[in-house]
Amino acid sequence: MIKKASRLNKFGEYYFSKKLREVAQLKAEGLDVINLGIGSPDLSPPQEAIDALTQAANQAGAHQYQSYRGVPELREAAADWYVRNFGVTLNLADEILPLIGSKEGIFHLSMAYLEAGDVVLVPDPGYPAYTNCAKLADATPLPYDLKAENGWLPDLAALEKHLPENAKMMWVNYPHMPTGARATQAFFAELIEFGLRHNILICHDNPYCFILNDEPMSILNHPKAKQIAVELNSLSKSYNMAGWRVGMLCGAAEYLSAAQQVSSNIGSGMFKPAQLAAAAVLRLEQSWFDSLNVQYQERKIIAAQLLQTLGCEAEPEQSGMFIWAKAPSNIDDIEVWLDRILHDTGVFLTPGFIFGNNGARYVRVSLCNTVEVLGEALERMKDFGN
Repeated sequence: MIKKASRLNKFGEYYFSKKLREVAQLKAEGLDVINLGIGSPDLSPPQEAIDALTQAANQAGAHQYQSYRGVPELREAAADWYVRNFGVTLNLADEILPLIGSKEGIFHLSMAYLEAGDVVLVPDPGYPAYTNCAKLADATPLPYDLKAENGWLPDLAALEKHLPENAKMMWVNYPHMPTGARATQAFFAELIEFGLRHNILICHDNPYCFILNDEPMSILNHPKAKQIAVELNSLSKSYNMAGWRVGMLCGAAEYLSAAQQVSSNIGSGMFKPAQLAAAAVLRLEQSWFDSLNVQYQERKIIAAQLLQTLGCEAEPEQSGMFIWAKAPSNIDDIEVWLDRILHDTGVFLTPGFIFGNNGARYVRVSLCNTVEVLGEALERMKDFGN
């Protein structure tokens, strides 16, 4: 066999990849498993997306290669969307770069700006892709602490005291995954000044901004933001279009140009009907989010009862499509405990340690299941003894 590249030794198999094989085996053995681990929206996308996709698929030229910068209709809709929801003005010609999902943007930014010797500040707990993409770019990820007592926001003053000179990029993500914490405009202002002082590119990942959140924010709302910050957004969560793979990178033309230099060498543009469908849904009114959040709120109530039954503690004011909760203090090994729950009740919950050391005492529950399924999971928990 040909030897694999040594860069793959920097990280192991993704936790969910391994765990879902175990879940599949348990199902094959006859266990009725309820998966409350994965954040893949189960609700349908807007009908406008399906109609636009169907109509566009019959247009001449729809199935050809497309521009690396995306079709004008999508960039125009995205620019209007940013003005309407965030009060942010973007030049649709060069300050919006459509992506095949925002996760692609994490990789493109990492490859465009990082190299051996660079340090990337990544949240702990946080999305593992930030760390893994830094490693793929031969950079060094440096976790910074997020803790409940600070509202899951970084202590920038403490971070500044021990900041490496070679720090080049910082990932932030609010509303935060997995904790559901929200940022403030005051925090974003401090963060922009921090980035400017130390010449660190601030990368804000913002895919959960409309889920159970009455105050969606963009870091680009700050007047100096485009000097030192970029923002990723996605239709996956906000519009239930995870499998469509549509996202965007927004910010100054110079930053987007570097990311596009990477994307143009490894991709060939996005499927045009998907882009036109995305343009259609970006023009939907606030009523779409209102209806969506009614359903998530109903689910959240049951998921919170489930966690309470297990003896977990969760902050009530969380945004996003998960609930983050502290496990009971009498549980010594969270992973073993959750494995017991899986095998005894058939309910799969996510351990917080996969998001970093500061998540070691926590569990995460996904709201991407119906009220009926969550209710069944709750009933099973009532018979489970710690």
